[in-house]
Amino acid sequence: MGIGIITAAYIVAAILFILSLGGLSNQEKAKRAVWYGIFGMALAIGATALGPGIGNFEYLIPLLLVGAAIGVVVALRVEMTGMPQLVAALHSFVGLAAVFIGLNADMSLSLAEAAKEAGTVGELRNFAAIVVKKTPVEVSIMLVEIFLGIFIGAITFTGSVVAFGKLAGRIDGKPRKLPGGHALNAVAAVACLVLGYLYLDGADIWTMIAVSLLAGFIGWHLIMGIGGADMPVVVSMLNSYSGWAAAAIGFTLGNDLLIVTGALVGSSGAILSYIMCRAMNRHFVSVILGGFGGTTVSTGPIEGEQVAIDADGVAALLEEADEIIIVPGYGMAVAQAQSAISELTSRLRSRGKNVRFGIHPVAGRLPGHMNVLLAEAKVPYDIVLEMDEINEDFPSTDVAIVVGSNDIVNPAAQEDPNSPIAGMPVLEVWKAKNVVVSKRGQGTGYSGIENPLFYKENTRMFFGDAKSSVNNLLGVLD
Repeated sequence: MGIGIITAAYIVAAILFILSLGGLSNQEKAKRAVWYGIFGMALAIGATALGPGIGNFEYLIPLLLVGAAIGVVVALRVEMTGMPQLVAALHSFVGLAAVFIGLNADMSLSLAEAAKEAGTVGELRNFAAIVVKKTPVEVSIMLVEIFLGIFIGAITFTGSVVAFGKLAGRIDGKPRKLPGGHALNAVAAVACLVLGYLYLDGADIWTMIAVSLLAGFIGWHLIMGIGGADMPVVVSMLNSYSGWAAAAIGFTLGNDLLIVTGALVGSSGAILSYIMCRAMNRHFVSVILGGFGGTTVSTGPIEGEQVAIDADGVAALLEEADEIIIVPGYGMAVAQAQSAISELTSRLRSRGKNVRFGIHPVAGRLPGHMNVLLAEAKVPYDIVLEMDEINEDFPSTDVAIVVGSNDIVNPAAQEDPNSPIAGMPVLEVWKAKNVVVSKRGQGTGYSGIENPLFYKENTRMFFGDAKSSVNNLLGVLD
């Protein structure tokens, strides 16, 4: 396949990626946007595999088939509740690939230099045959690209592995740092810069191996020091890192599509991280340097007691209600209660009641997590509203139903200036006439902060597994 056809294919793939990214901003266009991304990636892989100088098809084709088979199996097996940790795991693959490609590029450069000295340039194949044609200035630029790709890639790899572990519950969600805290990260970063200087000054590949190890430590220690409540921001941040790592390696390989794709992923991830930090009223640096979550945080004595309610009591409240707002959270995802919630919504709407959903920007463990679950359960798009669109309606709401949410409906964010989440925008469910909280037990949320909402006079606690509780409620409503 000629270079002109490859370039055209890359341009089409880049356009498809942009259309895919843009379409994901709208629920009704999201499915089409996903197909844009699928076709774009298939075109990119096909054009790259058939491009000039690739070869080694006896290895390439089996690897592509095995990788595709693994991807299909994983996609079919992973539940929506496991999607956040899957995304984190996929980010780690991008980072590891960047490290391997960077090290391979250095070996190809060494091979090219040896071929020049031996006069065997004509025997070079694949990437080494391209590197040997570079001028000294181009080689110096490539060395910088290799360093950046390995450094960012190693941070992304180990950081994503830790994020996967925390999201999957295999690593404690509490913030943990080694003695010395972020000073260790700073020392490791400075050491990486020194090694990078030595590498540019002619040192061998050992410097990049050392950089990959030190940067890997930074990624591990950095994310270990961030609490579970900040994991949604961390996932989007690592998404950004993986994009910049891919872009750096794209420059190294001279692959225009990889540069464009990496820049799209890197910039969109950075913007998403900013949006989520703003939704939590936190600065990005404070998330990285002082993530909270994991241990129970006392915000002072809470007056009142938690009053339980059964399915009959909830049914009675709903029978008398006209305006109902449902606020889903990660507990709904864990209980896989979205289908039961969808059925409850359908029944209430069939009785002439106005039922809507309020979605907080950081509900769940991944941006848009709740939206995807509700769409999967066939909840109409037009009744799923963002926090800013629905918050003013709670005072005129008869019943607010909170399903597995905690921190995003915590009034301490507005009422307690000493709370760790003080100033964080929250869904003001306590302003409704009645609040029903579907919750497994009396524990705190992922951030470990006590919630005064559960003790308010207009709040009733609907204890139990969300799916079972809602199914019991449906039986009473019959």
